[in-house]
Amino acid sequence: MTPQSKKVLEEIQVRKSSKEKRAFRAWLAKELEAAGWTVREEGSFFAGHNVIAGDPERAKVLYTAHYDTQAVLPFPNFITPRNAGIYVAFQALICVVFFAMIAVAEGITLSVVRAMGGRDLLPLIMSLVSVVLCGFFVWWMFFGKANKHTANDNTSGVITLLETALTLLPEDRDKVCLVFFDNEERGMLGSANFASKRKRVKQETLVLNFDCVSNGESIQFFPTKILRKDEKTLQTIEKAFIPLGGKEVEVYRGGGIYPSDNVSFKRACGVCALKKKKFYYMDRIHTSKDTVFMEENIELLRCGCLDLAKELEA
Repeated sequence: MTPQSKKVLEEIQVRKSSKEKRAFRAWLAKELEAAGWTVREEGSFFAGHNVIAGDPERAKVLYTAHYDTQAVLPFPNFITPRNAGIYVAFQALICVVFFAMIAVAEGITLSVVRAMGGRDLLPLIMSLVSVVLCGFFVWWMFFGKANKHTANDNTSGVITLLETALTLLPEDRDKVCLVFFDNEERGMLGSANFASKRKRVKQETLVLNFDCVSNGESIQFFPTKILRKDEKTLQTIEKAFIPLGGKEVEVYRGGGIYPSDNVSFKRACGVCALKKKKFYYMDRIHTSKDTVFMEENIELLRCGCLDLAKELEA
């Protein structure tokens, strides 16, 4: 792993506040420019600021990853891209717990207000309690205390792009554009803004989005509906990304959905690392337990990105 990637892993895992993001973007641009890339920053206050290395209009493939990090939460974001039922059930469970907490708070408030003889104000007070609690939970998820441990989500994706950028052969650089997206954790705002300005790229260019790729033995590619119809491209991806060190690599054609920046593009793959017991899953992210970084996963993906660039026509 390059010294730049080691620095990100060891020193720059937190990229959440405006100040932290700005410092990271400045450092990243400096390192990429020193390696010979043309780098620019693009964005807005609302969408965030993306870092673009290369020319997206000329590139045959975009390698992307979000660099922003999330608030630390008491529960993981449990993702099962190949099993929508389990994913929906887990999200429903979180909602049940959330509303149960509100119900408890309302019950306590009800008892206090009645004891104080404030029955006339009861409807207003109960409404305020609900609104305040809902607002607090939303604030916590989007603007709460930064998670200090982001090895998988998404320091792993950032390092995958950085390793690729620093080792890609000069003759293949015109085929590749690397984009580090902002504000994925706030609703994929950075990638949506990027795609909205580039209709052809959004509709036609191959995009591989690396998000949470360092904690799991199975590297999986989840193509969009349109890309699943392009068997030639899927086979080209499979040829480039070869299993190493006992890892499994699969371009999944079963219609699974990976919820990340890849959804902003028509011909894209969401790339992630999954664990498997009875089903494939991802855990630990968005919590202080997001500390697992399998360097062999990054090496596999780096080699694949370089080989795919070679395979694509100039």
